[in-house]
Amino acid sequence: MIGNRRFAQFAWGVVAANVLVIVWGAFVRATGSGAGCGDNWPLCQGEVIPRPERIETIIEFSHRITSGLALLAVVALLVWAFRAYPKGHIVRKGAAFSMFFMVLEALIGAALVLLEYVAFNVSVGRAIWMAGHLVNTFLLLAALTLTAWWGQGGQPLQLRRQGAVGWTLLSAFAGMLVLGMSGAITALGDTLVLTGGISPTENTLVATLVELRILHPIIAFIVGALVGLAAWMAMRRRPGRATQQFGRLIIGLYVMQLLLGSLNVALKAPVWLQLVHLAVTSTIWIVLVLLAAAALARKDAVKISEAHPSVAMQGSTLA
Repeated sequence: MIGNRRFAQFAWGVVAANVLVIVWGAFVRATGSGAGCGDNWPLCQGEVIPRPERIETIIEFSHRITSGLALLAVVALLVWAFRAYPKGHIVRKGAAFSMFFMVLEALIGAALVLLEYVAFNVSVGRAIWMAGHLVNTFLLLAALTLTAWWGQGGQPLQLRRQGAVGWTLLSAFAGMLVLGMSGAITALGDTLVLTGGISPTENTLVATLVELRILHPIIAFIVGALVGLAAWMAMRRRPGRATQQFGRLIIGLYVMQLLLGSLNVALKAPVWLQLVHLAVTSTIWIVLVLLAAAALARKDAVKISEAHPSVAMQGSTLA
């Protein structure tokens, strides 16, 4: 499959931009700025361009601007894909899925605002919505990453008859989703307690979130084993250069993430470290998608990553 270099470069740029938007969204949550625009959406304080009187309004409004630009970038990606590639092409499908998850991402963000699941709202509904938001964000990144990979010449996935490689990768993906949801709920608890100043003795839900915090590092070690197994299996049974590179990279990133998680607990989750932690999590997810794309590529095709491994690594250094 021949790649379109300019399209691939733009697609990787869209991936990187979305990682930045995700990290900025975490900053909005961690600083309790989610209500900076009130309960208005898409307007901010009832205006197209508000007159900010609080720093929270500036933070939230800037997040809405960057989110809107990310949406427009995915629209451009979709249009470009349909103009540059023929009907039925895998890149078109990737761009269409990217658009679907981006629209869903925007709707979830709007729902969080309209339902007032922002700032220091304490409710079970907010925890559920945040976990769901994380899952959709991961699916969006996966779709964008595959679109960029296929755009540079990567081959379509062959999901059937992949044996242990397929099953271990599937387990790693499922584990990462569970870990991500656990992290989103843990981060909510940190925001309510550390930023909002809500004591666990004052609210039973906050107390529950604090008690559940210990589960996140336990899940992280279990998922780490799944990711390591998937990487080892892929490197052993799919010994291509890209598979080897992505396998080693994801193991190194995950070890670093475990160290960052330990530091996050020791320092009581400072905002800057929460952002770094999320950026690395997003990068691990992207590299896992690339590992799967390289390991599960259709066997009857020549992978561009074998001929141009440096190009294949473009998507692994986003954050």
